[in-house]
Order: sequence, then C-alpha cells, then structure tokens
Amino acid sequence: MQIENAPTERTTPKPEGERRGLVIVHTGDGKGKSTAAFGLALRAHGRGKSVKIYQFMKVPSARFGEHRMFEQLGIPIEGLGDGFSWKSKDLDHSAQLARDGWEKAKASILSGEHFMVTLDEITYPLIYGWLPLDDVLNTLRTRPKDVHVVLTGRRCPPELIELADTVTEMTLIKHAFKAGVPAQRGIED
Repeated sequence: MQIENAPTERTTPKPEGERRGLVIVHTGDGKGKSTAAFGLALRAHGRGKSVKIYQFMKVPSARFGEHRMFEQLGIPIEGLGDGFSWKSKDLDHSAQLARDGWEKAKASILSGEHFMVTLDEITYPLIYGWLPLDDVLNTLRTRPKDVHVVLTGRRCPPELIELADTVTEMTLIKHAFKAGVPAQRGIED
C-alpha cells in the first residue's frame, strides 16, 4: 500500500445547478448493488422522505433480512416476481408478473408520492425481454422532477446507463461463493 497525503483543499468545483430527482443505477457483476440501493433508501427514510422499494425477482412472501428490517422501520418493500428464473416452472408466468409489477412501479414513480422509488433487480426482466425498455425509459424521462429512481441489476441496458444521472458498476474481484462457501443469512439475504 502506498501512503498518500490527505487533501487540504477542495479539488472539485462546487455544483451550481438546481436540485432535482436523479436516476441512479447500480450494475455490474460484483456484490453490493441491492445493498447500495437499500443504503440510499435508509438514508432518505432517515431524512423523513417517503421511499418505496420494488423487487422484481423476489416473491411477495419473501422474508429476507431487508424485508424484516424495512418492515420494522415502516419502509414499504414489495416482491413482484417468483424467484430465480432457473427455478421457475413457467417463464411466461414470470414474465407476466414482471409486467404487472412494472405497472405498479410505474404508477408509484409517476404519482410523485415518493421521494425515492427503488427498482431492485429490474435489469433482469428488461434483458429477458419481459419488460418494454422504451416504456421504462419514457417513465424515467417524464417522472415528476423531484422523484429519485434507483435501479439495480447486472448487465444494465446501455440506454438506461445513458439516461441515468449516476451509474456505479460493481466489479467482481473475488467472491466467497467461487471458493465453495455457500450463501449466508445476513450477508446474501
């Protein structure tokens, strides 16, 4: 490790623009996309802002750690899917769940009721062709100006990356799963 001197002066200009709702994307093959989005939801909720989270691949009855905590905090989180696609018994049904879920999420975004709407794992129904990308892009473009939308998932379509205000790619460097360590409660769920 190389030691650096801590900066003693600001090196970036202070933004002068108007505050507005942002489109934020967390993508890539590394761990932390949903975790980062949930951190933003907690930060907004901590400031008294209304937040709604939709999870496109989780079942409505899911009880992962985030569901239990968000329930205690009063942050609504809703599973819209039927789990991992490779476990689905009917991909047409999975696709219909994604389309129905998108209509709910779209209504939440356009209503302006929430400061932030999180679309967790939305890239999967997009890249599987279950959701119309043009409708998602149009919704993001026409949303009320103060609504923040956070999107997560691997292989984010380039059109979404282009439209987004902030994009972070999580890069996989090393993962315990590849060393044979199974998923662990409280870390992966």
